[in-house]
Amino acid sequence: MHLHTLGTDGPQVAPLALGCSGMSDRTAPADEADAVATIHAALDAGVTLLDTADFYGMGHNEDLIRRALRTGDREKALLSVKFGGLRGPDGAFVGVEGRPAHVKNALAYSLRRLGTDHVDIYRPARLDPATPVEDTVGAIAETVRAGYVRHIGLSEVGAETIRRAHAVHPISDVQIEYSLFSRGPETNGILDTCRDLGIAVTAYGVLAHGLLTGSYRQPAGGDPRAHWLPRFHPGNLPANLALADRLRPLAAARGITVAQLATAWVIARNRGSGTVVAVVGARRPHRIEEALAAADLTLTAAELRTLDEAVPPDEVAGTRYAAALMALLDSEQDGTRTAVRAG
Repeated sequence: MHLHTLGTDGPQVAPLALGCSGMSDRTAPADEADAVATIHAALDAGVTLLDTADFYGMGHNEDLIRRALRTGDREKALLSVKFGGLRGPDGAFVGVEGRPAHVKNALAYSLRRLGTDHVDIYRPARLDPATPVEDTVGAIAETVRAGYVRHIGLSEVGAETIRRAHAVHPISDVQIEYSLFSRGPETNGILDTCRDLGIAVTAYGVLAHGLLTGSYRQPAGGDPRAHWLPRFHPGNLPANLALADRLRPLAAARGITVAQLATAWVIARNRGSGTVVAVVGARRPHRIEEALAAADLTLTAAELRTLDEAVPPDEVAGTRYAAALMALLDSEQDGTRTAVRAG
């Protein structure tokens, strides 16, 4: 696979990254043997960027990654860790924290759970509206100078916040939801800002949380995801599944699955728009094989136009998240909720 650089001086990575959150999902955790085998399959194939967070399974995911890394794997694995999502004993999210003291405390616990002396990319999962981004990034920069962190990333922040953070310390990449169903980064200035500053984009949700797998069908009893993902709401789901079905003949013409086509579309955004890496969630090794096939695809300009026409962004029904969760996304707020340093 052709390697890409995250940021101007970040690590070299494949066009795919492994999203590990589903391995520690509290409602349907993956079989640990399958999860470990999936991490091994990714690393062996050259997919070295592993995306995790200290709140995935309330620390379980970091513990799992530590147990999965074989002798010699730590040297080739790139650990991208998010922090700042606060959870209660019942697993519910109860807030966002970005104060400098929390940055260093959270990192200390992550290093212990991961069994390593450094993480490769450290990033706040969401912008803390009560803490200036300069303070959060400044605290991470101190850990970079101390050798505990190699690079700094961001997640779900808008263009203004990206520029302010980058002025404090170079940012390697911005993690943002980006797919055929979520085209916001193209219109809200995030992709343009990242390209201008030499910052990569690590795109998650490339399969729209399952809607773009090509195999998802509306369950008879409803889907629990509808409570926090409006696109799964009974009033929106039929329209979204109909959009996904438009991709079937296009995928069949290439002899691939809808999921592979949707993943290849994201990877194709590398052309002329800066580095874009697709974060693929997987819990079993064969999913890595499927994603690798997507990374090998080259979509023509005509095919890309056909895909854009098949799935117009304004025909996707429902917002990305429920209102309470959308309010946490600086990427959706046009910078209006960003805290500013006093003085």
